Amino acid sequence: MVNKLFLVFVLVGVPLSVIGSLLHWPSVLMFVVYCLTIVALAGFMGRATESLAIVMGPRIGGLLNATFGNAVELIISIFSLKAGLVGVVLASLTGSVLGNLLLVAGLSFLVGGTKFKRQKFNVYDARHNAGLLIFAVIVAFVIPEVFSQNMSDTKTMTLSIGISIILILLYLSALFFKLVSHRGVYQHGEKGTVEPNEEEEPEWGKGKAMAVLAAATVAVAYVSENLVHTFNEVGEAFGWSELFIGVIIVAIVGNAAEHASAIIMAYKNKMDIAVEIAVGSTLQIAMFVAPVLVLLSLLFPTVMPLVFSLPELIAMVTSVFLMITISNDGETNWFEGLTLLAAYLIMGIGFYLL
Repeated sequence: MVNKLFLVFVLVGVPLSVIGSLLHWPSVLMFVVYCLTIVALAGFMGRATESLAIVMGPRIGGLLNATFGNAVELIISIFSLKAGLVGVVLASLTGSVLGNLLLVAGLSFLVGGTKFKRQKFNVYDARHNAGLLIFAVIVAFVIPEVFSQNMSDTKTMTLSIGISIILILLYLSALFFKLVSHRGVYQHGEKGTVEPNEEEEPEWGKGKAMAVLAAATVAVAYVSENLVHTFNEVGEAFGWSELFIGVIIVAIVGNAAEHASAIIMAYKNKMDIAVEIAVGSTLQIAMFVAPVLVLLSLLFPTVMPLVFSLPELIAMVTSVFLMITISNDGETNWFEGLTLLAAYLIMGIGFYLL
C-alpha cells in the first residue's frame, strides 16, 4: 500500500515539480509538492538499497542505506550552500544527528519493541560506534566552537578545513576497520538478533536496484535545487526560523529513506541493520558529509566553517550521550524508544521557539 502511494507521488510529483518551477507557482504550494516528492523518491532509494543489502549482510546493508539516504541531504545542502544559506546547512546537519539518534532510533526501538519484549544487537558494534560518536560530535564539533572565540574568521576556517580532512580520513579508516581488517572478529553469536536469512529474496535484482538508485538520485537533485529556493518565503509564511527549517524540516525530508528502512528492519527484528542505519548514518553525517560540505563551500562565495551555535551543540551532545547510555548494553525495548522520541520532541519545541 505504502509502495503504491510512493509510486503515485513520484509519477505525479516529479512532473508537477517541473511544471510548477517553470510557471512559478506559489512557493508554499511548491514546498509541499517538493517535500512529498523527495520523500517518495527516498522511499524508492530505500527499497533499492534494501534489495542490495539482503545479499551483503547487515553492516554493508546498513552502510548502503545510510549512504544513499544521506545522498538526498547532501544534494539539498550543496544547493543551499550555493544559495548562501550556511545557517540552513549547519542546522540540517544538526537535525540529521538529532533525527537519526533520537527520531529514527526511537521509532525503530518503539515499533520493534511493541512486537518483541527484548531486541538485541551486536554489543561490540555499539561500543565501537559509541567511541566514534563521542569523537565526531563532541570533539570535532565542540573544538571549533571553543577555539573560534579567540580566532579571526580566516583562522577559524583554516581550523575547520584541518578538522574536516582529519574526520574524512578517520571515517575511511573506520570503514576499513569494520569491513576489511576486523570483519567478523567481533561477533555476538547466539546473543544476536535474527539475521537476514538465505530464503529472503530481494525485491529487485542488482541491475534494477542500481538503475532505480541512479534515476531517483538524479530526480532528487533536480527537486532539491527547487526546494531550496522556497525556504525564505515558506519561513515567512509560517513564521519558521532558518534554524527550525534546517533542524526539523530539511533533516526529516532529507533522511526519509533511512527513517522508513530502519523502522521496517526493527519490526522484522533485524536490529543489527536498524541500529547500523541510525548510528551509521549519524557517523557518516558527522565524519563525512559535514567535512565534505566544509571543503565544498570553498568553491562558493560564502564559506562554511564547522562552527555550530550553542543550542545546536548542546542538543547534539545530549543526544549522543542519551543514545550511548541506551544502546551500550546491546539490547533495547519499546520504552527506551519512547525515551529517545520524548527527547526529540523536547528539542523540536525548543528549536521552534528560538
